[in-house]
Amino acid sequence: MSVFRSKIVLATDGSPEAERAAGMAATLSEKLGLELHVTYVEPMPDPLSWPESRVMAPELRKDIRERAEDEARAKLEDEGEKIRGMGGKIAGVHARAGRPDAEIVHVAEELDAGLIVLGSRGLGPVRRVVMGGVSDSVVHHSHGSVLVVRGEGDGSLSGRMLLAVDGSGQAQVATDAAIEISSTTDSGLHLMFVLPTAEHLYGHHFYPGEIKQSIREQAEEEARKFLTERAEWIEAHGGKVEDTHVASGRPDAEIVRLAEELRVGLTVVGSTGLGGVGRALMGSVSDSVVRHAHSPVLVARSE
Repeated sequence: MSVFRSKIVLATDGSPEAERAAGMAATLSEKLGLELHVTYVEPMPDPLSWPESRVMAPELRKDIRERAEDEARAKLEDEGEKIRGMGGKIAGVHARAGRPDAEIVHVAEELDAGLIVLGSRGLGPVRRVVMGGVSDSVVHHSHGSVLVVRGEGDGSLSGRMLLAVDGSGQAQVATDAAIEISSTTDSGLHLMFVLPTAEHLYGHHFYPGEIKQSIREQAEEEARKFLTERAEWIEAHGGKVEDTHVASGRPDAEIVRLAEELRVGLTVVGSTGLGGVGRALMGSVSDSVVRHAHSPVLVARSE
């Protein structure tokens, strides 16, 4: 069974980023044998939050929502034609009105979808560097994996993939996801492990230079051994590993740096790996990678 279960939800709005997301969603649907569901959310505030709602007739509130949903259905029909034109086979369409981030997550939960795909600046005019954007919120609140698409290209999945690992449970989920995508799209995997900074590696102890060097060399040796074992395990389970990389520093910054250096088509990270930060806390490694990467990022999660 796929790590993404049996369904993909593509959230679209017609933006260039959303079109690239559609291309990737269609490819994954075909290659992995998953149902493709498409949702369009017409943004609107909750009428109950309006100051006027206390005097607004229930019939008027209902009319406002129905009009927004009609608008969503009309736009979803247009987007569906574009996706079919790309060769995508749509299993279901879901028109919604409300807060885009919340509605996207709700659709995925209702369908028991294991993957949400969306563009980095779609479904809202919020710049990607501003917290609270739709893609940030969906990554933060989804119960399954989320693929955030940005950058140039037609959304095809080919070439190199970067997988960041650290031995955590969610990093294993990311590994399973990377193997599944790599083996079906013939994409070579690059494995990465990020060592702590010197301050975290040595702690508050004062060590002579030769001891610091010894600690660093031992940590690097253990990291290389770990990556070798991971690479062997991945290849035994159908993945194709092209190279391994040991870095040192802030995990999010190092992942983004290497992804740019290698010009990867996809970066895969676990939802709470590489730092142990719970998904309820902003500032986790996966959140930061999604916000700063220049190419698509898959945040793998399984509960």
